[in-house]
Amino acid sequence: MKKIYLDNAATTPLDPEVFEAMKPMMLEFYGNPSSTHAHGREVRTKVERARKTVAELLNTTPSEIFFTSGGTEADNTAITCSVEAYGLKHLITSKIEHKAVLQTAEKLEAQGKVKLSFVDVDSQGHMDYDHLNSLLKDNSRSMVSIMHANNEIGTLNDIARIGEMCKEYDAVFHSDTVQTMGHFKHDLQALTCHFIVGAGHKFNGPKGVGFLRVCKSKKIGRFVEGGGQERNHRGGTENVYGIVGLAKALEIAYRDMDSHAKHIQGLKTRMIEGLKNNVSGIEFNGDIREGHSLYTVLNASFPAHEDNDMLLFNLDINGISASGGSACSSGANTGSHVLTGIKADPERQGIRFSFGKYSTAEEVDYTVEKLVEILNPVHA
Repeated sequence: MKKIYLDNAATTPLDPEVFEAMKPMMLEFYGNPSSTHAHGREVRTKVERARKTVAELLNTTPSEIFFTSGGTEADNTAITCSVEAYGLKHLITSKIEHKAVLQTAEKLEAQGKVKLSFVDVDSQGHMDYDHLNSLLKDNSRSMVSIMHANNEIGTLNDIARIGEMCKEYDAVFHSDTVQTMGHFKHDLQALTCHFIVGAGHKFNGPKGVGFLRVCKSKKIGRFVEGGGQERNHRGGTENVYGIVGLAKALEIAYRDMDSHAKHIQGLKTRMIEGLKNNVSGIEFNGDIREGHSLYTVLNASFPAHEDNDMLLFNLDINGISASGGSACSSGANTGSHVLTGIKADPERQGIRFSFGKYSTAEEVDYTVEKLVEILNPVHA
């Protein structure tokens, strides 16, 4: 049986070139980078070289890059530490953000530290920029946390526009860029955004490592106690081989981005056409137009059917890995908060197919073929 992986938005396969870069850090360069002897110093050099690589790719300075355990920690840190450091009393986000942002915001509100406001989104997941402007205008100095691309439906937000709005109202701006890091080029000298984040495993790097970019105009306190690592901000011995792997993966992603983007967008377009032509009643969640959507993500909405709950399972037993869920029904605690947030039909099954540089046209065609068989077993 074929094994097809179409869940690259969850995690990506490790690039062999990245693995080769990581191996010496596992076997040869094993010193603690905080140690002052030769073994430690040579490893410290590797960490700082990786930091410089990430900074140069993003057109920022190494002093603004802090390595973390991943995107979740980076999001938590940016929001919580900003509220504490600047005494912010108003936090603006949306109901379709990643849970790393939503749950952090809700916790701060429950603790009485902030007033929480949600900017409106339309049925495709686009921000209502006029509403955002009114929220910024009508409240005291705020923090805005809006993602660059939605991880479930792929809709892109204009973070350059949001950044300029935040600048006008002297608001702190954080953007969860986990899904676009390594897939879009971020020029941080041109972008007004105080905090962005990355996670290595989203662009064919290792799991368990990420980074937070803190704009030099912003200062935050220590976010992990226990040592002087990461310029006295994040205690704990660094994940050295993870850091080296992340930097190498980002370097490869930037090097090959144009060709990979063309290849992956072609696969997404192929699947859209395949589903339109072969699955009656198919719809798509989010804005699927090229240039308005993350090219790695396609969220398909299948018609209400008695076997909807088994659709992902049936794909799995046919060797196809994807993810998804329906909008939350009234009073339900499960389901997709993103599809609920855009008022998707809770009776329809939403499935996210997400593509990567190793995905192929043959895999897309096979997946469409199997979906037809599963949905129409008598006529397949």
